[in-house]
Amino acid sequence: MSRVAVLGASGAVGSELVKQALERGHEVVAISRNPAPSSTDGLTTVAADVHDAAGIAEALRGNEIVLDALGLRKGDPPGVLTAGARAVVAAGPSRAVSVGALGTGPSASAADWLSRTVVARLLKAELPDKVAADTAILGMGGTVVHVGPMKSGPLSPGRRSVRLDSMPRRLFPPMISHATVAAAMLDAAEDGPRGEVLVALPK
Repeated sequence: MSRVAVLGASGAVGSELVKQALERGHEVVAISRNPAPSSTDGLTTVAADVHDAAGIAEALRGNEIVLDALGLRKGDPPGVLTAGARAVVAAGPSRAVSVGALGTGPSASAADWLSRTVVARLLKAELPDKVAADTAILGMGGTVVHVGPMKSGPLSPGRRSVRLDSMPRRLFPPMISHATVAAAMLDAAEDGPRGEVLVALPK
């Protein structure tokens, strides 16, 4: 059992990370801007903002694993993802895993042209923030899990994670559930490679 901090714990992937980490027997610190109180055994909720350096440093202190599931919400200031990644780096956990977008940064060359085009158009101004966050996590020896379009739904029974050079070639990546992404991140944190990009696939 490890002490696991989840950044962005109130989001779709973050809430799944909290749930699944508890099910795997970890002690969990769920960090978000406005957390709901919790009486769940093994779960501590903490209010912190990545732009508050002192607050986020205190929230992350003492955690062996940090799972960064930060996402961007309408009205967020620029640099939220980069600020979160830098906070993870500063905390210096034994393992760090973040979620990224397939077709950006390190996985751009491995993705098909359609994925790259769609992602570039959808992300626009957010793209540099995502790439900078990936770079920071990889630079500290962490793992970045890149995924295609996400959806609600159960954990995929045939899920797997592959390295970039083993990613199957197809015109567009399959949709993947938030639950499956969370499982891939936890797998990477518990027994995955360090300093690499993994691609999570539903099957």
